[in-house]
Amino acid sequence: MRQSIVLGVALLLGGCAASYGERAGGFLSPQLAGAYIPLEGVTLVVLKAHAAAFVIAPGVAVTNAHNQTIIGGAPIIGQSRNYDLLFFHVDKKSEVLTAAPSAGEGVIAYGQGASGELREARGTIMLLNAPVEARCETCAVQSAFTFEGDAGPGFSGGPVVDAKTGRLVGITFGFLDPRGRRTMYAYPISRVRNELSAIEHKLPTDVD
Repeated sequence: MRQSIVLGVALLLGGCAASYGERAGGFLSPQLAGAYIPLEGVTLVVLKAHAAAFVIAPGVAVTNAHNQTIIGGAPIIGQSRNYDLLFFHVDKKSEVLTAAPSAGEGVIAYGQGASGELREARGTIMLLNAPVEARCETCAVQSAFTFEGDAGPGFSGGPVVDAKTGRLVGITFGFLDPRGRRTMYAYPISRVRNELSAIEHKLPTDVD
């Protein structure tokens, strides 16, 4: 039986003065630029918080559920029960080509810096099915892929893309620092789509 991993630090809001990764000169593709959504707000301790979201389907964006207070009042579609995912309505319709993550693949994670500037962190995927402790007693154990990269607060909810093709492979949600080396955790894009589908099927249908 696999042992669950407890995330030592979640990418919660990022209300700190430090920026992670490197300043990004831009995105790998115009489609990715059109789908990316920077998030900014204030935490309960009156610290400025930065995070990210992106368009997963026409008019639908996704971020981490722990970013709910900084999505700017956008209409919420729903929140995943088992995963740190929140879906909300946006006016954007841009979509990005997607792909399944693969071990050894070079990736780029995008997020926001402490001053609201676009940042990026490059790394290589290490594990594809890393178990993560469930969010509640009755919730399923989560499964994530991991990569080493200098991401951190501000990258919460941001996209992870293939460094060569720009295809979207996942969404960042947490990190650990084992042996002093930062390991990022992300949900594969197939999981994100499955959770959105499950939420949409539970929504009430219009009756003529």
